[in-house]
Amino acid sequence: MKAKTVIASLAVFLGVSGTSFATDLVFTSWGGTTQDVQKSAWADKFSATSGIKVLQDGPTDYGKIKAMVEAKAVTWDVVDVEGDYAIQAGEKGLLEKLDFSLIDKSALDPRFVTDYSVGSFYYSFVIGCNKDVVSTCPASWADLFDTRKFPGKRTFYKWSAPGVIEAALLADGVTADKLYPLDLDRAFKKLDTIKKDIVWWSGGAQSQQLLASGETPFGSFWNGRLTALAATGVNVQTSWAQNITAADALVVPKGTKNKEAAMKFIAFAASPEGQAEMAAGTGYAPTNTKSPALMDPAIAKTLPDQQTASQVNADMAYWAKHRDEIGERWYAWQAK
Repeated sequence: MKAKTVIASLAVFLGVSGTSFATDLVFTSWGGTTQDVQKSAWADKFSATSGIKVLQDGPTDYGKIKAMVEAKAVTWDVVDVEGDYAIQAGEKGLLEKLDFSLIDKSALDPRFVTDYSVGSFYYSFVIGCNKDVVSTCPASWADLFDTRKFPGKRTFYKWSAPGVIEAALLADGVTADKLYPLDLDRAFKKLDTIKKDIVWWSGGAQSQQLLASGETPFGSFWNGRLTALAATGVNVQTSWAQNITAADALVVPKGTKNKEAAMKFIAFAASPEGQAEMAAGTGYAPTNTKSPALMDPAIAKTLPDQQTASQVNADMAYWAKHRDEIGERWYAWQAK
């Protein structure tokens, strides 16, 4: 669908015109290529239809959200956050309830909708390998944790979040339907077996550099980063076996002065067109079930929502409830 058609259809969908609002809106996300696409797919087009200038800020900072809300000095209107944080922050009173009279949730994947959030995009942790560096690539989480069969450094996400603990348990033989509640003792025991061989990545760009350079010829990655890296010519192999899904979410901090505009922005971002363009630009899956029909089939078939045969859904509600205690143990273990 061409850009002008998308803008026109979304203008009708939102019921806005170029003079609907006279305020600016601040959208905050994690930076990098993902926020670049969020700006072009959502912010710029929303501004064209609504007349609202969408300013960019970042990176997302949970401590800053809490401080803003408590000080009643909220300057971020819409924020991209991790899905488990969205649940936790909503329960703690840090977020506005979303207005579903403005946001159409009828076609949104219910896994990624709460009273306080809708999915920004969803992604999978997958196994990536630089085929120019090694002769054989790991095809499963068990392979990735097997240092005898696959010697050398491997890379994993540094921060406490869904993904690595689940991968360790799956590698140790836990079936997907028995993952929760997470057996942390078992997970950390499994992680101990490869700890000296782990190089941690803290952001998507770093993960790509580690793989491209061969410093870590394989590891766990956000699927979209492997898609983007392959597009640059790196000989990447992706294994979707037991890919572990997680999602980012769009939220509105409690006390925003631009509540209605924030809701309309989220409605735009969560629309079939907004999600389709976001997915095409990032390699992450749309959270609107009507979006794939609007996309190039060749692109749509490479996304996580088409890789469901052995897909493992991280339990965002479980992580929201146990986020702090898991994080405390995670960072203590890393520091040992």
